[in-house]
Amino acid sequence: MERVFAEYYIETPYEVEHAAAVLAGEQSSGTFVSVPGETEELKQRFAARVETIELLDLVNNPSIPGNIIPGKKYQRAKVKVSWSIENFGYNLPVLVSTLQGNLYEISQFTGLKLMDLEVPKSFKNHFEGPKFGIKGSKKSCGVGDRPMIGTIIKPSIGMSVDETVNLVGALIEAGIDFIKDDELMGSAANSPFEERVKGIMKVIRNNEQKTGKKVMYAFNITDEIDQMQRHYDTIVNEGGSCAMISVNSVGLAGTKKLCDRGELVIHGHRNGWGMLNRHPLLGIEFPAYQKIQRLCGVDQLHVNGIQNKFWESDDSVVTSIKSCLKPMLGGYEILPVVSSGQWGGQAFETYRRTQTTDLLYMAGGGILAHPMGPKAGVTALQQAWEGAVDGLSLEEAANEYEAFAASVKKFSK
Repeated sequence: MERVFAEYYIETPYEVEHAAAVLAGEQSSGTFVSVPGETEELKQRFAARVETIELLDLVNNPSIPGNIIPGKKYQRAKVKVSWSIENFGYNLPVLVSTLQGNLYEISQFTGLKLMDLEVPKSFKNHFEGPKFGIKGSKKSCGVGDRPMIGTIIKPSIGMSVDETVNLVGALIEAGIDFIKDDELMGSAANSPFEERVKGIMKVIRNNEQKTGKKVMYAFNITDEIDQMQRHYDTIVNEGGSCAMISVNSVGLAGTKKLCDRGELVIHGHRNGWGMLNRHPLLGIEFPAYQKIQRLCGVDQLHVNGIQNKFWESDDSVVTSIKSCLKPMLGGYEILPVVSSGQWGGQAFETYRRTQTTDLLYMAGGGILAHPMGPKAGVTALQQAWEGAVDGLSLEEAANEYEAFAASVKKFSK
């Protein structure tokens, strides 16, 4: 019988073999005491198995609250556990409840993080995955062998529909590929959703008729499921190409419901990510997280950015980008969305460390606050990526390109 595998990074004052066995029992057929009906045959078929244990370092103090054993140090380890697919079938919420459920509550652990997971090939028969992914996203807005260049409507909230439409028009004139609502913008008093969609799509359609280029706009449809469906319909009826979902807010079932429709590119915003990941010994790592989102069908997913404005290290961001680009189930694509305090200056290190242009590269102030205006802001990002791919240093690119040179003067620290 096929099995699902999960790798955890754990910390415990107990013998690791004992703690891992408790995890496997809690998350499958076991309980804290034997019960009638818990036969050996049942356990053989449905109990989780501890596959491998790799001991790491010992520490003096617990990372998070748990059982404290006087005089004991806390052992860290990597543990791989597997479950029979019979336990959950192809029910994604139950699968995640198994991989990330009560195990975080188990007192034997003073640290536990889901690092990665592996699903069997049969999942491809039950989960269609992203409908558009990298190739479809880039094709939709006419981008070839370079990153998509995108921006976010700022201020986050407070602009009227007319003000937003005017800004979108200026960005389209500037040559942008992608624009999105901020995650804080739903259907606000100053900017009702339907009015905003109709106003923006009129500008996008007019530009498409003139130039042949259809700019991708990600309208934030995050809401209750029925209302998300109505918002989705509004975008489709107006000829839009993309909807944004705050995936942690609407949950797996809500995300998958919208992805399954398959008419729009789904831009996955991961706001709330720090709550899931920021502690080094609690939560989930991005390689596992993005696989779950791929199974839901998300086409684009935020990964933060090099030299970002948040807490995440460059190494973590690079790992996230590479995990999105790693093949899954024979071809499920998901486009990494690089954002957070980005301007053209980070393009060089991003490309050096990832060697890819399969990105949506997002800059807010890096475009809108460019000293020569938004058009030059877009041009500067395009020039930065051209220079990075051609092997130029930041300094060489600044000498080569006027718009990029102005952004270096404005944004470099």
